[in-house]
Amino acid sequence: MKSTLSACGALFQRDIRAVVRSRSQLYSSMFTPLLFLVFLGNGVSEGLQPSNLSAGNFTAYLVAGAVVMTSVFSSTFSSAAYYRDRDSGFLRMLLASPHSPRIILLGKSLAGVAIGLTQALVVLLVAAPFVEFEWQYGIVRGLLVAVVAVLLLNLLLAGLAQAVASRIQTMQGFHLVLNLLLFPLLFFSGAFFPTADLPTWLAMLARVNPLTYAVDALQLAAYADSSADFIGLGIDFAVLGVLAIGVYALGLTRMPKLTWSGR
Repeated sequence: MKSTLSACGALFQRDIRAVVRSRSQLYSSMFTPLLFLVFLGNGVSEGLQPSNLSAGNFTAYLVAGAVVMTSVFSSTFSSAAYYRDRDSGFLRMLLASPHSPRIILLGKSLAGVAIGLTQALVVLLVAAPFVEFEWQYGIVRGLLVAVVAVLLLNLLLAGLAQAVASRIQTMQGFHLVLNLLLFPLLFFSGAFFPTADLPTWLAMLARVNPLTYAVDALQLAAYADSSADFIGLGIDFAVLGVLAIGVYALGLTRMPKLTWSGR
């Protein structure tokens, strides 16, 4: 048991160090959502003053979307390490060790979850002093709700990314599939505009979109001044919890292939 935990911890630390050394990956996954928040949020708030938002502040409304976007970027970038390890032969060496392949996948995926959680929370904390949050549950409880929501979201995204990476042969194909899957979900999650006034068929798509529940929980934690017109934390955490556990477990059952990218 001790040897298993040591192996998982070593892989966790290795992937964390790799991301810390890769400054372009570290910064881009946080700066892009922050720039999006600054320019789009302030531009719309000053130019349009949306009246259909519960708190009336579009910049504050966008923060939840920026946090979710950060998690999406981070899960994509972190899972790309799988291809680097595979093509360098390091993954083959790991799978030849006495440890179960699932322990190896667990160590690597937990590193991706930790990276995504940290970067998403950094975006939230950087944005918080500059926007008018309501913190209807109080700052401490609101932050706790945000941490739980972002953690469940990153578990879900890490499991999905692992499942895709284990079946797609090239890094280019991996990014293409994830972008085609995640970005439509991101735009119809309530991250950038309310879904209540959408046509019925789009509103239904938003309801079956798992990112919708992460956005809703984050908006309830920081942005909203009441729970009216929102889904509710009970449903948000129930949906995210079930999907996070199920998809993350599915990702760990997908054994990686050792073929080289481009072959």
